[in-house]
Amino acid sequence: MAETDTVRRPTAEEIERLFVGSAPRHTRGEVASLAGVPPELARRIWRALGFATPADDTPAFTDADVEALRRVAGMLGGETIDEETVVRMARALGQTTARLAQWQSEIMIGALFDPAEPPGDQELAGAVEATRRLLPDFEALLVHVWRAQLAAAGTRLLAMADVGAETGPGRPSMAVGFADLVSFTQVSRELDEQGLAELVENFEAKTSDVVAGHGARLVKTLGDEVLFTAPTAETAARVALDLVDVLREEGRDVRIGLSYGPVLPAMGDVFGTTVNLAARLTAIARPCTVLVDAGLAEAVEGSPGLLLHRIRRRPARGLGVIQPYVLRRPPEGPA
Repeated sequence: MAETDTVRRPTAEEIERLFVGSAPRHTRGEVASLAGVPPELARRIWRALGFATPADDTPAFTDADVEALRRVAGMLGGETIDEETVVRMARALGQTTARLAQWQSEIMIGALFDPAEPPGDQELAGAVEATRRLLPDFEALLVHVWRAQLAAAGTRLLAMADVGAETGPGRPSMAVGFADLVSFTQVSRELDEQGLAELVENFEAKTSDVVAGHGARLVKTLGDEVLFTAPTAETAARVALDLVDVLREEGRDVRIGLSYGPVLPAMGDVFGTTVNLAARLTAIARPCTVLVDAGLAEAVEGSPGLLLHRIRRRPARGLGVIQPYVLRRPPEGPA
């Protein structure tokens, strides 16, 4: 018998048991009752996590779901958080892990399968077996990185606490930067789908490495654009200049806008006039140029290795007339 005849195609039930430990056997009412959580709250949590609401009589929940809801009930038993906070936490968890799971799955598929050929039963079975071996290490790494990121977030909040006292509660001052790939629309027309995906992934990887290397935070990516924040104006300035250099080495031009001032953090993102100003500066910056606002220019004035050049004032949509500055490194050699 041929080798391929001995390999059976993995089923959806087997894949689900691999990741969640057991097959679904509880209905919506049963899982809420077993966990001691009101049915309506259980429904809101499930939807906030990003899962469809099953019919009342459909056994769609596992023993692991029951245990998870029991933990929710335990958190609600104290006085630390209320139901709305739990639902918001669930939504943050669901949206973040959904993207993480999809991203990791695509990486594994790209590593294990030939993109030019549909996977056969043997390839699919091999992927499931590889996942079975790697899953414990991935799970341990996920928890470790999550805890380390919580520590980093707490440290950033602590560092901004004194500055935030000057701008009002919930409105800390920080540096905000946008980096935008130049001529992305034109380049995307010249590439096939695989080439475009590689371009975007490389851009995100390079920017992520530079931002993290300076202790700043990559807030989000938007294909050809990234948004990052830094606790100080000087940190943001050095991130921006390094981004220009790193991407230029890759043969890509980037334009960057930086601003410094109060922001409103929400849902892992940042909002406010400071963010809008950074976006407007990016739109008027030339390729391989960093434009900064007056607030950031004042904050980095005199910092070693940073040079500012004031240019003519410009109108910015929704913000009136602004005063931009070009940020550069000082020229090498004698002045």
